Amino acid sequence: MSSDAPSVVVILLAAGRGERFKASGASMDKLDAPLAGLRVRDHVLRSVQASGLPWHIVEREHTQHLAQAGMGDSIACGVAATAHAGGWLILPADLPLVQPTTLLAVAQALQQHPVVVPWYQGEKGHPVGFDASCGVALQALQGDEGARSVVAQRGAWRLEVSDRGAVLDVDTLDALAQAEVLLQRPAAQI
Repeated sequence: MSSDAPSVVVILLAAGRGERFKASGASMDKLDAPLAGLRVRDHVLRSVQASGLPWHIVEREHTQHLAQAGMGDSIACGVAATAHAGGWLILPADLPLVQPTTLLAVAQALQQHPVVVPWYQGEKGHPVGFDASCGVALQALQGDEGARSVVAQRGAWRLEVSDRGAVLDVDTLDALAQAEVLLQRPAAQI
């Protein structure tokens, strides 16, 4: 990619309702839950900022005009707001251990593949990357299925990563506790 080509933009999804987290006994929004001295969302944002990639956050106020906004709607809003991008990395804001190197690896792989999915030890992870050719399809997404239809239509290149943070989301209080334990370890052991 030449230096004057549009950059890949990280779309940080922070508009969800966190229903599974609350169902696990939590009394607060999972993105605001404290984790090693910061909110969950702040850990994710730190990784995004450390990657050096441009980013855009989709908050609840961006989707509140929709009756039952789901992940697909959030993705569509984020892609529409950054339609000039050379591609997008779709990253839910509940993956506090995701590493900047993973974001950069997915962005790099988009130079050869239209859709890139990181995998950690046999499990699909995030961020899922889409090149600019997927923009129209991403902007048409609705509901809670995320971008599965675009991945199914375009196929995805499997990128093996050594980043457990690509798959450890904090959808429950137990997952939050697991993330807390992992954050106390040296980075090489996560």
